[in-house]
Amino acid sequence: MTIAIVGGTGPQGRGLALRFATAGVDVALGSRDAARAAEAAKELGALIRGPHGRISGLGNRDAVRAAEEIVILCVPYGAHDQTIDDTKDLLVGKILVDVVVPLSEGDPKRVAMPAEGSATEAAQKRVGASVPVVGALHNVSAYVLSKLGTPINCDVLVCGDDIEAKKKVMALIERLGVTAYNCGPAETARCIEALTALLIRLNISKATPFKHAGIRIWGEGP
Repeated sequence: MTIAIVGGTGPQGRGLALRFATAGVDVALGSRDAARAAEAAKELGALIRGPHGRISGLGNRDAVRAAEEIVILCVPYGAHDQTIDDTKDLLVGKILVDVVVPLSEGDPKRVAMPAEGSATEAAQKRVGASVPVVGALHNVSAYVLSKLGTPINCDVLVCGDDIEAKKKVMALIERLGVTAYNCGPAETARCIEALTALLIRLNISKATPFKHAGIRIWGEGP
């Protein structure tokens, strides 16, 4: 199985590539600069021990072409819309997983939601009804992802309007050893994406004893 991570040379993309490759998934790591992606893929591959999926570095469009079905969008919010526009003709027949959070410029403790309500909903509007968009992996720390050998310390909240697409994305995510929850339609991303700013606020607060926290769902105790 090959997935693409578009805009994958940043901290979040690198961390996801490491985790998915460690889980045996082949990763096409995309960037606007194919040479940069190739160098990042080489560096990441050297960090993994034992059997693993292959990480290849490509330009964003070639990475999307290489994906069998699932494409993960992992760019800074400022590049969100343009990256979609640059690749959406290649997304038909595939699932777009939007990881992007619209954090306020200059203040990551706040969100600046687009007119559509969330980055996930904005992505769905841009690609059209023929491409299912699934929002996921917004609240996972890039630092935690990069710490191979350490379990990911959170659950993953998933949303989108296409139930079958969500099921496929949840199955992929659970290969990372985490629990993924179907949290409803795409509009739920308004809450899920906003949680990232809240986590950043807590993680950098001097009043909390932790860093790099995530969200965990707890049921009723015995």
